[in-house]
Amino acid sequence: MKLYIASALTAFALSCAFCPLLIAVLRKMGAGQNILVYVKEHSKKSGTPTMGGIAFIAAAIFSAALFIPQAKTQIILTIVIGLFYMIIGIMDDLLKKKHKKNLGLKAWQKLFFQVLVAIFAGVYCLRADTTTLYLPFFCASVDIGFWILPLSVFVFVATVNAVNLTDGLDGLAAGVSVPFFLFIGILIALQKGENGFSVLAFSLVGALLAYLLFNISPASVFMGDTGSLALGGFAASIGIFTGNALYIAVIGLPFVFSVVSVIIQVAYYKATGGKRIFLMSPIHHHFQEKGYSESKISYAYFLVSCVLGAVCVLTVV
Repeated sequence: MKLYIASALTAFALSCAFCPLLIAVLRKMGAGQNILVYVKEHSKKSGTPTMGGIAFIAAAIFSAALFIPQAKTQIILTIVIGLFYMIIGIMDDLLKKKHKKNLGLKAWQKLFFQVLVAIFAGVYCLRADTTTLYLPFFCASVDIGFWILPLSVFVFVATVNAVNLTDGLDGLAAGVSVPFFLFIGILIALQKGENGFSVLAFSLVGALLAYLLFNISPASVFMGDTGSLALGGFAASIGIFTGNALYIAVIGLPFVFSVVSVIIQVAYYKATGGKRIFLMSPIHHHFQEKGYSESKISYAYFLVSCVLGAVCVLTVV
């Protein structure tokens, strides 16, 4: 446990140093967020620096590199995948800035990269015989064999887009990610003993906690797609490579809320010729339209993730 705490504290310190430095650089670059016009409550946020994900991802990786006892292939692949998604996010954020609209890479371009990485991860798992899947709440596991490939594709696409959609309010995506990586890190440690994946997860926790100092309402910086795509990539990779893919949807249930609410809204809108179930989707905007503050919504999402994570850990203790 000392190793995990040390990695989290180191990542926290590095992120505390990187965030203000990056904010200053982003302001000089004029890398401000272009706000969605239909979210009227966010108009005052226009121009807030984005791409803040660079700071906490860099802090987490540096810390993990210092404390991981032995960098196994799967951990290296996880870091590479996370960095790959961060680069895609940077491209997306830069295109948004260039076009001066909240429109970056096209949806099919993002999906192409997501599926490509997912297939690579699934094929690796097959070749490395890493096909065991833990079942939440049952203290049991199953070997799914070839099915790791389609599961990998689904998990990557669902997770990356869910985290990306959740990044819509100050402190929301980061606030859910903190308990997610904390409890997934504890789970892995309980399942496998001292583990590099747990070190990486705790490093992400420490880095995100520091980032939240600059991202809670009113935010001084946004993570952008740079951060949300990277977090989704790390979450999916850790889940797939450690056999904890199903836990992503349990501990990360608030992420699921976001993507499912969008699917329901779009389907209902098309089926009824323009009617809506929610005032706005993703569902956190619905709560915002109902009069709840960003801080209350983010705090509620955080608590839900904490409770679900604690329940998952208690079932394997």
